[in-house]
Amino acid sequence: MKKEFEVPELTKISSKGQVVIPTEFRKKLGIKEGSIFAVSTKKNMIVLKKLDAKIDAEDLRTLKLVEEAWKDIEEGRFKKMPIDKFFKELEKWKR
Repeated sequence: MKKEFEVPELTKISSKGQVVIPTEFRKKLGIKEGSIFAVSTKKNMIVLKKLDAKIDAEDLRTLKLVEEAWKDIEEGRFKKMPIDKFFKELEKWKR
């Protein structure tokens, strides 16, 4: 089975941390001003995923909290506790 890949294009990052997505890619993916992306990293790679669903500021804050939580777990910054204590703690969050 033959795999087809996009020919990579080069771009630069601005002093404000902005990256230009080439016109051809923007047209192909329907990217317009205000389009929302999920951003993640893995080793030396930055991955952008265009989100089609409407996402609001609260969704973005939640995604950021999840990202921070995973980082804490990966770096060993978490608490271990018995399951009954965990559920008591979880009940506090429901309020």
